[in-house]
Amino acid sequence: MTQQQHPLGSGFTAASTAGEVLRGIDLTGRHVLVTGGHSGIGLETTRALSKAGATVTVGARNPDRAAAALAGIPRVELGRLDLLDPASIDAFARRRLDSGRPLHVLINNAGIMSGPLFRDARGYESQFATNHLGHFQLTLALLPALRAAHGARVVNVTSGGHRLSDIRWDDPHFATGYDGMLAYGQSKTANVLFAVELDRRWAAEGIRGYAVHPGIIATTGLGPSREEDGPAVTREELRAMGLIDAAGRPVIDPARELKTPQQGASTSVFAATSPLLAEVGGVYLKDNDVSPLDTPRPIAFGVERDIPSDVVPHALDPRSARRLWELSERLLAA
Repeated sequence: MTQQQHPLGSGFTAASTAGEVLRGIDLTGRHVLVTGGHSGIGLETTRALSKAGATVTVGARNPDRAAAALAGIPRVELGRLDLLDPASIDAFARRRLDSGRPLHVLINNAGIMSGPLFRDARGYESQFATNHLGHFQLTLALLPALRAAHGARVVNVTSGGHRLSDIRWDDPHFATGYDGMLAYGQSKTANVLFAVELDRRWAAEGIRGYAVHPGIIATTGLGPSREEDGPAVTREELRAMGLIDAAGRPVIDPARELKTPQQGASTSVFAATSPLLAEVGGVYLKDNDVSPLDTPRPIAFGVERDIPSDVVPHALDPRSARRLWELSERLLAA
């Protein structure tokens, strides 16, 4: 896969918005599903795709709260989806399949970040279970609808945080020594590897996979385990990391990864719609283009901020991608 991992020259930049990326693209008649498409970059993704003509289904754990956020956006449908609950995922997918409509784009956008250790009913660590396993189960369940589109894309929203950890093959659920940020990094690596292996397995059927780093959006408010638990990072911590100013306003500087939600959503819609990707899949995208391949180096916040976000080799390793797919199947079966 690494031979495809180089910029295409899209003409867009880190400052481009979802609306700018979709300018001139008509999505009338297209069906899109966005998990967590009611808040943060997910909401901006839903809004931009709807404006371009798509019919968008949003999966949300709390449909009542999601409905309020989505009010006034046309061609949006809403369903209950709890990515930590296998029964909820199956029920959501079954309802979507029963509609008989093809699925042209699946955007696996929802996610949680850091916080204290939380396990689901199976004993699985919550970030790995939500960010990866839940989306893995959903995507496999929706395969008939993706096939029916005769050309579909699956977009996994990941993060430059994948650089924090490879897959912990011997202890993916942190039976010993929990570290919330390492768990987050592992889940984000899993998002990339899932896209790599999905593309290898399904490209011949016209289904392509992509992993997207949206940038750093201080207003996203990722929750530690459940969306009602509030943000995983305090205001003081955000200020110390240089993500908000003294007045609590988000610092916006796209060249340094600090983006608005509209800018953060842009690479998701680029992955979902760009004709430049027609023959390219299984790649990691950032700033509305394919990311260059980088070497591992530390991530630093604060005044001496250095937050590299280009993809590193462990997230693209085809052997790891196959191994993760097989592990994920076993974990779901168990």
